[in-house]
Amino acid sequence: MASIIKVDTIQDQDGNNIINENANTITIGKSGDTIQVAAGATLEGAGLSWQSTIVTGTTLSAVAGNGYWIDTTSNACTVTLPASASVGDTIEFADYARTWQTNNVTINQNSLNYQGNTSPNPTLSTEGQHLKIVYSGATNGWIPTNDDPVALGTPQTYNAEYLVIAGGASGGSGIGGGGGAGGYLTNYGGTAIGLSPGETYTVTVGGGGAATPFPPKIQGNDGSNSVLSGTGISTITAIGGGYGGTQPVFNDGNDGGSGGGAYNTGVGGSGTVGQGNDGGDGAPLAGGGGGGSGGVGSDGTPGSPGGNGGSATANSITGTPVSYAGGGGGGAPAQPNGGASGGGGATAGVGNPVGSSNATANTGSGSGGSNDFSTGAGGSGVVILRVATADYPGTTSGSPTVTTDGTDTIIKFTGSGSYTG
Repeated sequence: MASIIKVDTIQDQDGNNIINENANTITIGKSGDTIQVAAGATLEGAGLSWQSTIVTGTTLSAVAGNGYWIDTTSNACTVTLPASASVGDTIEFADYARTWQTNNVTINQNSLNYQGNTSPNPTLSTEGQHLKIVYSGATNGWIPTNDDPVALGTPQTYNAEYLVIAGGASGGSGIGGGGGAGGYLTNYGGTAIGLSPGETYTVTVGGGGAATPFPPKIQGNDGSNSVLSGTGISTITAIGGGYGGTQPVFNDGNDGGSGGGAYNTGVGGSGTVGQGNDGGDGAPLAGGGGGGSGGVGSDGTPGSPGGNGGSATANSITGTPVSYAGGGGGGAPAQPNGGASGGGGATAGVGNPVGSSNATANTGSGSGGSNDFSTGAGGSGVVILRVATADYPGTTSGSPTVTTDGTDTIIKFTGSGSYTG
């Protein structure tokens, strides 16, 4: 390969320049002895030209052969690399005030590759960082030779879709409101999130609210949150459903992903915006239905049926439509009213030997209220990821169910675990 000899100026004792760049020779002494540089080799001046003006602005157009001190004390800075470059072109950047961790420096590649990739633009975010990049040619473009330490500036991600459902709540016993559904969050069919190869993402699947005993007459139990988290993505937290109220003290339904239904003069719990809906209000001798992901719980009717649970939402992330996060029905002494799809139905009738039904597991639905009997449990949550099969690494914990749909792989967590990208 061609050699590169880096020198400043070489002169003889009389002050004559003894570099003959055009002839690719260096003349040594008056006798005319020479060092012959091989064909294709170059003679270059040593070192970069470090700029005396400290860069404090928000932008910088970098020039090959220069070094720059960049001070981000007051603001971040975007550095635009040259639009064209030759092999061996070198640029250096240094954190002048040790503030890059607070205000980052972003490298605009200006259409040339950086470590073999065209995007995303590298970000320098380490305190005291010093970056030296050398242009290697069109294929890999700019390559860091000093990055304190050298790191891949353009980590590649792949697309993923998710469905995160929290645990549903249980309804109140002793004429109670229905349990609210767990929070419903999804990007299926929308904007994907980017997962990074080698990064581990933690999955927490929320449990359903425990069944409510009778006696005594007692409010239901909240569902638990479901969470998807990891470096490089915003933490996705679905809020557990709010419990159903009951007589004589806890008349109101509780707030949650979806709110619980109330009893008597109580008010239904509030749902979380973007995740679920409110529970229904109570009435004398009738509980309101728990809120669902697709609709509010119905109010109780005085002395008559409890309110229906709020509707569930169908999602096809697994390849087949499944209804998630329906509210539980409100209890009453008169005829029972059912929960939404996946939600537990309520019971009615004095002496009815059967408590309200459990909500369907791993749907995040609420269980129904009851009439002087215990209630069933809220449905546990679920976390589902969908990625292209070509990107699926096959590394998980927690024993999720893995299936395929066309060219995609679906990873369904019914219990907590992890996924490594």
